[in-house]
Amino acid sequence: MTTRLFTSPMFLGFDHLEQMLERASKTSADGYPPYNIEQVSPTGLRITLAVAGFSMDDLQITQEDNQLVIRGRQGVDESDGRVFLHRGIAARQFQRAFVLAEGIEVRGAGLDNGLLNIDLARPQPEPRVKTIEIKRATNGAAGPIQTMDGQIDRETGQD
Repeated sequence: MTTRLFTSPMFLGFDHLEQMLERASKTSADGYPPYNIEQVSPTGLRITLAVAGFSMDDLQITQEDNQLVIRGRQGVDESDGRVFLHRGIAARQFQRAFVLAEGIEVRGAGLDNGLLNIDLARPQPEPRVKTIEIKRATNGAAGPIQTMDGQIDRETGQD
């Protein structure tokens, strides 16, 4: 059972935010691979994942709607005849997902010394101020209401 966070009538249109929070809470609690998130400029972010042992061909980054998904799968090649007495370096697949806020753009990614860096940009929103005109109703409030897609009669509620 999910708990609704935005039940107040003051929060109109925040359903998508509630869905994002729910999706973020369902992401894997597995700590592999470890990652950092840093702010590299006033509008720039960088996600760094420790992916030692993975090549560029083993990694895949996709953006699915507002979710950034990083997948890693190593091709294990046992044909070289190596015999491991101890195998402590993980050679497992992973999937790590990050929910991106509206407007966040993925600028690029790079692999350097076992660290996968993904650069993101958060454009600064332009402040918007809009004045809403208040029209005087004729004869009290008995006239039709003007809407974006037509008129609705106040008395009947019909088009």
